[in-house]
Amino acid sequence: MTTVSTTAPAAPGAGRPTRLWRGRAEDAPWVRPAFLGLLAVTTALYLWNLSASGYANSFYSAAVQAGSESWKAFFFGSLDAANAITVDKPPAALWPMALSVRLFGLGSWQILVPEVLMGVATVAVLYAAVRRRFGAGAGLVAGGVLALTPVAALMFRFNNPDALLALLMTVAVYCVLRALERDGGAARWLVWAGVAFGFAFLAKTLQAFLILPPLALVYGVCAPGTIGRRIGHLALAGLAMLVSAGWWVALVELWPASSRPYVGGSQNNSFLELTFGYNGLGRINGNEVGSVGGGGRGGGQGGGWGETGIGRMFGDSVGGQISWLLPAALILLVAGLVVTWRAPRTDTARSAFLVWGGSLLITLAVFSFMAGIFHEYYTVALAPYVAALVGMGAAVLWEERNRLVASAALAVTVAVTAWWAWSLLGRTPEWMPWLRWAVLAAGAVAALGLLGAGRVDRRLGLGFAGLGLAAGLAGPCAYTLATVDSGHQGSIVTAGPAGAGFGGMRGGPGGGGGRDGGMWMAYGFPGAGQAPNGQAPNGQTPNDQAPAGQTGPGQGAQLPPGAPPQGQGQGQARGPLPGAPPGVERGGMGGLLNGASVSAAAKAALLKDADDYTWAAAAIGAQNAASYQLATEKPVMAIGGFNGSDPSPTLDAFERYVAEGRIHYFIASGGGGGGGGMGGNGTSAQITAWVQETFEQVTVGSSTFYDLTSPK
Repeated sequence: MTTVSTTAPAAPGAGRPTRLWRGRAEDAPWVRPAFLGLLAVTTALYLWNLSASGYANSFYSAAVQAGSESWKAFFFGSLDAANAITVDKPPAALWPMALSVRLFGLGSWQILVPEVLMGVATVAVLYAAVRRRFGAGAGLVAGGVLALTPVAALMFRFNNPDALLALLMTVAVYCVLRALERDGGAARWLVWAGVAFGFAFLAKTLQAFLILPPLALVYGVCAPGTIGRRIGHLALAGLAMLVSAGWWVALVELWPASSRPYVGGSQNNSFLELTFGYNGLGRINGNEVGSVGGGGRGGGQGGGWGETGIGRMFGDSVGGQISWLLPAALILLVAGLVVTWRAPRTDTARSAFLVWGGSLLITLAVFSFMAGIFHEYYTVALAPYVAALVGMGAAVLWEERNRLVASAALAVTVAVTAWWAWSLLGRTPEWMPWLRWAVLAAGAVAALGLLGAGRVDRRLGLGFAGLGLAAGLAGPCAYTLATVDSGHQGSIVTAGPAGAGFGGMRGGPGGGGGRDGGMWMAYGFPGAGQAPNGQAPNGQTPNDQAPAGQTGPGQGAQLPPGAPPQGQGQGQARGPLPGAPPGVERGGMGGLLNGASVSAAAKAALLKDADDYTWAAAAIGAQNAASYQLATEKPVMAIGGFNGSDPSPTLDAFERYVAEGRIHYFIASGGGGGGGGMGGNGTSAQITAWVQETFEQVTVGSSTFYDLTSPK
């Protein structure tokens, strides 16, 4: 039977200033310095080479810039300060970055440092959650595993909503675990969990609620107190969640549509439609109106988003992002439940395994089988759950190591982890080929040692345990170092060395492969890309192309101060592309997955008399518009939202804006879907056709503009 205590930890003592450096009185002297060292190393690691990513995802960076200029844009999450259309998510993840830019000015660090701080905070909260019940050693292991998970290192240095979501999900689990400890303060902690869930919803809508069922079930069954009291606590938490998320939703839905921006990603200008459609059930069944080739294919296919099924998290495109310690987490989850199986109903150790394990399993199942839009970086949501289970499970088995079954479970965990790391490293055979064999050898030695000598000699056992931990973390650590050493830009990004994502895809019909957006680049889409220092993704700048059907060099990329310059490259010929999602053509997504390269001439043209217009320009697709907005810091209307497929503005509304002299230029080159968007009702195509028929075309640098003040 486990020797881990089943009682709640002692209440914190006095002397908080001293405790900041020394820690709890009952802690060993090394505990607090080790924890502070973990946070310091994580901070340094995530700050390393941060500006190499430039504006990262220009789509969100433009909204951050807009929010730093306009409080209305800040509240709604508008893509431009003139409030034409919002991003396709609620705005909570934008708020910390927008406040940073408002305080310190526009730049790469100002946008990305808040994400780094979220990563460090997530490590700290995870440590606190695990150490309360399983000790400081388990907390340090969990925090270290999280910090060195490649997809975590990617997303805590990037400006997508996933960083805030991961932090708030970890906070929510921490609060539920605190509520499970004692009856007296349970209601308060459960209410705080509800608040965390509510704001997580305002970061990434329904994904925030994935882990609600296991957490509510565990609390309802395992918490102290009567069943009626437990149900009452859950009701209070639900009310807190409803209020903390619903205030913003209610204001948006009740706000007159004529005086607020269009809700990006929706087809009816409704946030509720966006929540339950494009960002909700559409992600599960693949029926996403307005998405990039959305729609499941059935038969294990996720539309254009890869194979679905239980093996998805271990496959070529996802495995190197998150799965390094996933087998270990699953093994240790089972082991932890076996060890604590006969404990009382309110045992907090078993409850912790059920909470973290339930969160892992339900998220794993949804990600594995969802037929709609799925990106590899979504798996950062799994990272805290995997890390917690590794730390907790290792601690419980270590306490039970004198029993053969426990030492055997530890040995099997180390051996399986080393073998899986050997397999993952084999997917990039030309990158550090020696590492996979070193990991395999170290893991084998550690497993044999834990099975034998580690059972009878504590010091020897600690040595083998340390060797096993090093073997398990060597692969993800190497991938993490490769991740932080490179910049990441665009809408589809992956962690690790070149070729680590998308099955090592390096090329394909129509042109370059890529480290980021590898699937799309293999389809021939210029777009998402990872920018090694001194060059653009794959040595090319994807946008600022010549008009559709032609090729032309991109030049003069506009990046924040300190970001690496982009190189030059060729546009790609258009045409049908076999195997791509429906409606997608070779070269047809310039400006959809990454922003345009803005020349000095184009920037100067947009800035001229810009204050005389509501929008300095309009462009099809949000990434295309975002690049010009970030270059000039002037509002640029994103026609059709992210994909160019949202019915906003209508042709009539656009004609009215032009007649009122509110838009100066229409930017033709680099538009998502060649001006027609990627689906929807064709308003982007209608606007493009009307502009081409009505106004004079001008060439500015390598960009094609239409001067909306100069009719033919």
